[in-house]
Amino acid sequence: MTRVLDRIVFETRQDLARKRAKIALVNLERLARRAPTVRPFAEALKKRGVGLVAELKAKSPSAGLIRPRYDVAAGARAYARAGARALSVLTEPRYFGGKLDHLVLARRASGLPVLRKDFIVDPYQVFEARAHGADAVLLIVRLLTDWELVTLQKLAWDLKMDALVETHTAEELGRAKKAGARLIGINSRNLDTLAMDPQAFEKLVPRAPRGAVLVAESGIKTPDDVRRLSILGVNAMLVGESLLKQKNLETAARVLATAGKA
Repeated sequence: MTRVLDRIVFETRQDLARKRAKIALVNLERLARRAPTVRPFAEALKKRGVGLVAELKAKSPSAGLIRPRYDVAAGARAYARAGARALSVLTEPRYFGGKLDHLVLARRASGLPVLRKDFIVDPYQVFEARAHGADAVLLIVRLLTDWELVTLQKLAWDLKMDALVETHTAEELGRAKKAGARLIGINSRNLDTLAMDPQAFEKLVPRAPRGAVLVAESGIKTPDDVRRLSILGVNAMLVGESLLKQKNLETAARVLATAGKA
């Protein structure tokens, strides 16, 4: 998987070079600053209980094709009806079947705050996200230097967006804390090996900076999983694959959203 991850980042940087040739950064920034008003992403997750951030993607390197009939707008509406507090939308095209336009569709269809989930390594992508209506961006500590993490996070804040800073280890969590992250994801999946660490949340949540909004990522499938997160004091759960594999998205999402309110 390390090779896949490296390939995704390499191809992302190649795509960025082509995009810059079509739309200059200065023009993209102008579009970003004229985009619709940001919907508060982190604020939506501060309500009582464990809020559901429901994910939309067509496929993944680990699971292959997840939803053959991938309908972003229909999925976003289903998640909203089920009680999701926000959406995570994959925009990476080759490995996850995403598009930037999916941000527009999901935001318009659901009325919920939308996170651009992608392999963000350059300010250009943050401006892209805002120009297409994203309310937050994902920043994966594993992919960034400390300087890049701080720079990209500050840019997101400057555009009034939130930045979900994703970590997997204590070292990464320490880097997120040093960068001043206010919205922190704890991913129980190792992006290099795809292996799951069942104790990741228990090990890392107590180390998180006081006052940060915490989002648990990966491996969340049942109401018992949600209750475990509630005991730990996690604010939200980001769930994708276990929902997207179900025929009825609304029913599957409602089960977790309801458990989060208990």
